[in-house]
Amino acid sequence: MPEKKILITGASRGLGLAISKALSAEYTLILHATRKESFTNVDPKHHLLCADLSDPKELIDFCKRLKKEHGDTLYGVINNAGVTFDKSLIYQPENEIDKMLHVNLKAPIMICKAVLKQFLLNKQGVIINVSSCVGETGNAFQAVYSATKAGLAALSKSLAREVSALSEEHAIRILSIAPGFIETEMTDSVPEKFRQEYLKAIPANRFGNAKEVAEVVAFLISDKASYINGTNININGGIL
Repeated sequence: MPEKKILITGASRGLGLAISKALSAEYTLILHATRKESFTNVDPKHHLLCADLSDPKELIDFCKRLKKEHGDTLYGVINNAGVTFDKSLIYQPENEIDKMLHVNLKAPIMICKAVLKQFLLNKQGVIINVSSCVGETGNAFQAVYSATKAGLAALSKSLAREVSALSEEHAIRILSIAPGFIETEMTDSVPEKFRQEYLKAIPANRFGNAKEVAEVVAFLISDKASYINGTNININGGIL
C-alpha cells in the first residue's frame, strides 16, 4: 500500500496532539507547530514542518516546503492550528485581529490552495478544517474568532463543490468539524463563571475531551467515511 501522509497543523498540544496520537499508528504524519522545540519524543517515521503561520512570509515558505518535500505522497490535511484573544471588539488591538485572521483562516486557505492541485492529480485526498460551534452560534467577546471559524465551514463546503466542478471522477473530500467546549489549554483560561454558563447549555451535561474529537477525526479521514463530504460535523454534546 502506498504511503499516506497526513499534515496536522498545531500538532504539539490540545486537539492537534490528540489527533496526532489517534492517527500515529496508521499514517505517516507531518507535524506542525510554530517551533520544533514544542515537540518531544516524536516517532522517527513522522516529519516536523514548523512555521509561524501568523507571519505571511513564513506561511508562504511553509506551503512551498510542504509541496516540495511531501506533495506526491500527501493524502490528508487537518487544519487545526488556531488562536484566540477573547475580549470585546471595541478594545481588540489590530495586531490581535490580524493574528486570528492569519492563523485561523488565511493559513488554512493557503494550505488548501497548496495541496489541491496535487490532490486533483492523484484523484484522492481529504481535508478536514477545524471550525468551532461558535462559528455557527457566535459568542460574546469572540467576534473575530467566531468569524474565522464560520469562514472555515464555508471554505470547506465551497471547496468540496469546486473540486466536483473541476473533476468528474475523484475521491477528494473536504469538510469541517465544529467542536464545542472541549477541555484543552485554550479553554483552561475561561473564568469559572463562564464555564458554568456554557455547561448549562450542553445537554450532555459535561464538557468534551480532546480524545473524543480525535476519534471522530480518525473516522472522518478514513475510507469508512468515504461518503461524508462538503459538510460541517458538530462535536458539541448537543450544545444549544
